Amino acid sequence: MSQTVSIAVCPGSFDPITNGHLDIIRRASKLFEQVIVLVIINVDKTPTFTDNERVEMAQKAVAGLPNVTVDCFNGLLVDYVRKAGATAIIKGLRMVTDFEYEFQMALVNKKLLPYAETVFLTANNEHQYLSSSVVRQVARFGGDVSGFLPKEIYGQVIARLCPERQGANGLQ
Repeated sequence: MSQTVSIAVCPGSFDPITNGHLDIIRRASKLFEQVIVLVIINVDKTPTFTDNERVEMAQKAVAGLPNVTVDCFNGLLVDYVRKAGATAIIKGLRMVTDFEYEFQMALVNKKLLPYAETVFLTANNEHQYLSSSVVRQVARFGGDVSGFLPKEIYGQVIARLCPERQGANGLQ
């Protein structure tokens, strides 16, 4: 009898990956045998970090999670899910405003790939306000984002968003 491995895909732009993203990924890694963090290339967005940088930062952030891998994809999410043999799509919800958009996307994905389920995980209270765009904005204006980012990528993010602070904090 063959055994099926439960695989979930956790898509996002991760520009950069935040502690909120990491919380959702950690929790998903306890629910599924394998989780693929998928850096989505969205032609409608102009990311601050390159595709390779976003993948590299995500890899650093999830390095301690043995059943989590990182990949990058440009195309329909359901095409990647099918190719990966996944049966679930993990989406984090911060606020009620996230739900409307994510619910619509879940319905579209279900229509395109009926066997794939979208699993919504609500953000931990301490991360409900947190998004990559908030991190970028706070960092650019000199605010402390150390509590918003995985420590493994903090220096890289500050170097890009606030290079004048890099030397002042002793970051290399």
